[in-house]
Formats: sequence, structure tokens, C-alpha cells
Amino acid sequence: MSKIRIELNRDGVRQLLRSEDLGEKLEILAEEISGRCGEGYEHDRKLMPTRVIASVYTGTPEAKKDNLQNNTILRSLK
Repeated sequence: MSKIRIELNRDGVRQLLRSEDLGEKLEILAEEISGRCGEGYEHDRKLMPTRVIASVYTGTPEAKKDNLQNNTILRSLK
């Protein structure tokens, strides 16, 4: 068997992880997940030093209590 060697273009990967297109896709996914969670859950997108991230979090005390009791955010990922 022959060995295959793959060399990543580090600058290209860095650009991809910080790209606006990836950020838009992540924001769409976060919006869908927060929508499945119900009322009181929010989402946002941030550009960090190395990559773009999206997060879903509780925005109200009621949502926080619901998430603690039912793992709502975790369950809505499936």
C-alpha cells in the first residue's frame, strides 16, 4: 500500500474559519436550534481571533430554569 500525504494550506484554512459565509451558515443553524428550544432562548454570532462562532443561550430566568431541568439546548441539537 502506498502512503498518502496531505498537506493543508494553513492560510486557506484560516481564511475559511474566519469567513463571512461560514458565519452566516453557523448563524442559520443557531437560529434553528434556538427556535426549537422555544421562548426565552437566544442566539448570536461572534468573530473570535481564530474563527467565527455561533452560540445558543438562555435569555430569561424561565428559560434558564427550563434548560437546567430538561437540558433543552442539548436536546434540541439532535
